[in-house]
Order: sequence, then structure tokens, then C-alpha cells
Amino acid sequence: MSLLLLFLLTIAAMEGFAYVMHRWVMHGPGWFLHASHHRPRSGMWEANDLYFVIFALPSILLLLGGVQWGWGSWATAVGAGIAAYGAIYLGFHDIIVHRRVGHRYVPRSAYMKRIVQAHRLHHVVGTKQGCVSFGFLIAPSAGQLKRELAKSETAGLRAPAQRR
Repeated sequence: MSLLLLFLLTIAAMEGFAYVMHRWVMHGPGWFLHASHHRPRSGMWEANDLYFVIFALPSILLLLGGVQWGWGSWATAVGAGIAAYGAIYLGFHDIIVHRRVGHRYVPRSAYMKRIVQAHRLHHVVGTKQGCVSFGFLIAPSAGQLKRELAKSETAGLRAPAQRR
């Protein structure tokens, strides 16, 4: 298998890994860190940011193993794929959706509108139960997610934000 293909497959596999971690770890036993992400942020950092560090560790280890410790180029390709997914996540999630860095980008493509809306619908729930849409780059339609939210009796829906 070519290293480029391994790199691209790693990026694709990371979406599945991210879904599993978000759905069953962050909204499960890891809620003690992730809860901060479902509340209004005060300041630049939140406890949930520790997940970025935790998920970077395998990438760092694989890159070191592949480049410095002789594990082979496969380790470098996989480590780089994990890092690339992390960069995509940072750009999409923290910058585009949550605007942790100021910008003027407005999603115009159907794909970008869909994933931004799906993530916003994930955040209408302020509790670990009742959330929808746990992926970051692949998401159901807004209509499907709204139907799921409407059916959920355990959803801890937030009150609508007051406009000034």
C-alpha cells in the first residue's frame, strides 16, 4: 500500500474514531471534561481542550517512531494522517463553527452548511444525554437531526439565546 493511500485512509478512519470517542467517551465517562464545551465559554480555554492534547499523543508517538525510532514509514504516514485530521478538526470545529479565532467566512456550499448546522444542532442540548450528530465531517441532514431531537424525551435542550 502506498504511503499516500495509508495517510488518506488514516484521515478517513479518524472520522469513525472521532465519532466513537465523542459519542461514547466524551458524552459518557469523559463528560467531566466535555461538559465545559456544552456551556458558554468564559475565556480562551475550556477543560474540553485537554482532549486535543490527549488525541495528539498517538500522532506524536507515531511520528517520532516513524522518523526517529525506526518503526517504518507506515508509522510516519499514520501519525501524519492523525495530525492532518486534527488540523481539519481544528479548522472546522474551533475556527469555523465556534469562532475561537475571528474570521469572516460564511459557509456557502451545501456540504459546509450541512456540517455546520449539524454541529449547532448537537449543541442545542446542554446535557450528555439526548444529543444528536457526533461526527465532525460526516453528518445527517438538519431535518433528520431535528426529528431525532423532537423524539428524544431526555434531551436537555437549551433555552433559545436572547438577541440583543
